[in-house]
Amino acid sequence: MWKSSALAAGMAAVLLAAGASSSLAQTQKLRVQASFPGSSIVMDGFKLWSERVKTMSSGRLEIEGLPAGTVVPAFEVLDAVHKQVVDGGFSASAYWVGKHRAAALFGSTPGGPLGMDEMDFMGWLHTAGGLDLYHELYNSELKRNVVVIPMVAVGNQVFGWFAKPVKSWEDLKGRKCRQTGLTAEVMAKAGITPVNMPGGEIVPAAERGVIECAEWASPADDMKIGFQSVWKHYYMPSIHEPAPILEVLINGDVWKKLAPDMQQMLKTAAWEATFMQRINTNKWNVEALEELRTKHGVQTHRTPDDILKKILETWDVIAKEEEAKNPFFKKVYDSQRAYASKIVPMRRGTYPDYNFAANHYYPEKK
Repeated sequence: MWKSSALAAGMAAVLLAAGASSSLAQTQKLRVQASFPGSSIVMDGFKLWSERVKTMSSGRLEIEGLPAGTVVPAFEVLDAVHKQVVDGGFSASAYWVGKHRAAALFGSTPGGPLGMDEMDFMGWLHTAGGLDLYHELYNSELKRNVVVIPMVAVGNQVFGWFAKPVKSWEDLKGRKCRQTGLTAEVMAKAGITPVNMPGGEIVPAAERGVIECAEWASPADDMKIGFQSVWKHYYMPSIHEPAPILEVLINGDVWKKLAPDMQQMLKTAAWEATFMQRINTNKWNVEALEELRTKHGVQTHRTPDDILKKILETWDVIAKEEEAKNPFFKKVYDSQRAYASKIVPMRRGTYPDYNFAANHYYPEKK
């Protein structure tokens, strides 16, 4: 019996080795360019995704990850994927608001959207038809031949960096600030002059005096970009992007040529990259805040409550106006509203306020 088992095991090993050799000989490589600079922490999630795909496929599928600007500018990634200038992209739907206003609803909407956090938003995407609408946006509305995979949650965005302190909503008037997506329109209502630019251009623009404030992401990512070298007033929290989810885009023809198991690997690896990026970002933010305060002289301030309230009120007006003139925007927002109207009240009733236990164990310093 042992000999028979050993022989069978040996034959299996040979067959596996032969299969692996054959698979490696058929390695497929995808060139995927990001819209983010190589220094951004979101590239860690991008790298993990690439590594997991290679491991799960036993080397049959490899991702060549490229930072922003390697092949095309950051804001041209969607079209580059559509035209197969690159096989795929790693970007943010908010960057395509100029092509379709509803793009903002798939990753960086003020207020959640509608009170949702990241977990709620992922629930809408994957269990309530959100992902189908995501593809409808790109394939039908924008006529782009791409497949989209939501990937990398980066946590609630802070309000931003300022050259001078901010005391109220009215105090924002007249400032020229880097903003993106429909958030830029919200802030424009406060009198800010929004300037849209990729992450890698923000600090150089600040050094030249083109802008005097900016929002990007979180303490860890902001420090990597280098905001602390130009500004010292850092405001948090915010409500303009509480549940940002980024995206992987794969050219539709490239996707069809991938074996079904490889398609599933790309999706499965994205889940791990999303989860690990989220929990790592919390850890990195703790370390970054300490360094920003102690080594770079950054002053952290709590965003005035009237600003947070005004962001929500202003967004509600903009969203209502957009629903009235944009049928697809309304279709998506109605879908989100139907889901959020059940999930958000349920969670509010079954989950204690985060601050309840936090303030008990770690009272805020007055």
